[in-house]
Amino acid sequence: MIDRIRALLTVIEEGSVNRAAVRLRITQPALSRQMQALENEIGGKLLERESSGVKPTGLGHALVKSMLPIVENYDGAMAELRRQARGERSELRIGYLGSAAQLVLTPALARLRKTQPNLKLKLNDMSPREQIDGLNAGELDIALIGQEGVVAAKEFHCAKLRSLGVCVAFSDSDPMAAKKNVALNELRGRDFIGLDEDQMPGRNRWMIALCKLAGFKPRFALIVDGLTNLLSEVVAESAVTLLPEYFLRASHPGVTFVPVSDARATWDFIVLWQRGRASTSTRAFVDALKQVAAEMTT
Repeated sequence: MIDRIRALLTVIEEGSVNRAAVRLRITQPALSRQMQALENEIGGKLLERESSGVKPTGLGHALVKSMLPIVENYDGAMAELRRQARGERSELRIGYLGSAAQLVLTPALARLRKTQPNLKLKLNDMSPREQIDGLNAGELDIALIGQEGVVAAKEFHCAKLRSLGVCVAFSDSDPMAAKKNVALNELRGRDFIGLDEDQMPGRNRWMIALCKLAGFKPRFALIVDGLTNLLSEVVAESAVTLLPEYFLRASHPGVTFVPVSDARATWDFIVLWQRGRASTSTRAFVDALKQVAAEMTT
């Protein structure tokens, strides 16, 4: 039906079935049959003949008004899909962790802009769960995610940008907050604050695995939603939590971040992107992320 509507729009633009047939590169009788079939499908006359040619009826005007945006959207969508099939994209949709933006996202985007200045960017500050859901729904092209991305690594293309060290968040009043570094086994018997699995899938399992390497199982006093609540409860409960070491640069009222000395304690920075043929912009952005991560100092 979309082809018949497009043919009708051409007839109306030309004001002549003959001229429209030439433009569409079909015969006049074939175009007339398409118009008749469309009128039968709609259930009314769409064109009327005059001495000067053909003009739309009231129903024809109504069809143009309602269907022209649909045809234009259809044509635009098909053009975009064809560009994607050729490995091209006019827009790149990126999900990222807000805490990671300054660390790798901003410098990687600066590099991308040098090679693709006209690329439209849609940036979304999202939790790990929202990023994974966005990839699954086809609403994101790339997810700049942390350790939590491991749970979805088999479903998408995946690259580890870098393994970072780990730090402990203490209340300022905690005696251990004054230490230059902390071994994980020193946290044995301490209360831990965990993160809601719906928002940070795999974060608590990551902490459990690290503590297991140190010979104990952490005791979670609370499971909270969001990093702000996590750090607030560290203070309120005089508890601890484990975080990637870039938090050493962060500041939060009442909280001190102390590096973990265990060499095996790491947090992986991961980028995920859609399977299939990656667009030129996707490949360029992933390359930029890898370059920034390789040059990154902690």
